Amino acid sequence: MTSPYRVCFVCTGNICRSPIAESVFRARLTEAGLDGLVEVDSAGTDGWHEGDSADPRAVAVLDAHGYGGDHTARQFHASWFPRLDLVIALDEGHLRELRRLAPTPEDAAKVRLLRSYDLSLGPSLGLSGEPSGGLGVPDPYYGGNAGFEECLEMVEAASEGLLDTVRNTIEKVA
Repeated sequence: MTSPYRVCFVCTGNICRSPIAESVFRARLTEAGLDGLVEVDSAGTDGWHEGDSADPRAVAVLDAHGYGGDHTARQFHASWFPRLDLVIALDEGHLRELRRLAPTPEDAAKVRLLRSYDLSLGPSLGLSGEPSGGLGVPDPYYGGNAGFEECLEMVEAASEGLLDTVRNTIEKVA
């Protein structure tokens, strides 16, 4: 594999869910020794918070659990699809929006729901990435700290399955 495998996590404003997912997955890649082979970033479907840091509650929950990293919010652009290998939507609305933005059917196929990789949710969900209801990570922005903790738990639960998928893809290409 000559170029890195590229993964982008996408939520609404890129200040809560997707920065949490980016930080957690980057840590999983480092633990697995794959950080040199995979590039990870995040973005939002909307540009409301473009240029802002991650929400202080997201930063606090990441810090409390040993994750780090700086973050500057940005908006996802359809022109990014050709350079990305996998686009991870944090909820069903993001999935629909990203697939709508995709310039080709091949690009639309790159978009998956994060929780579709949570193997504890059962084999019927598998790794298809198709919405089956209840696979979205709820937006913690309008709630308290407990919502950010719940978001982190969901992201961590899905990260192992996502890591396995990325590792298997890299091995096939290598």
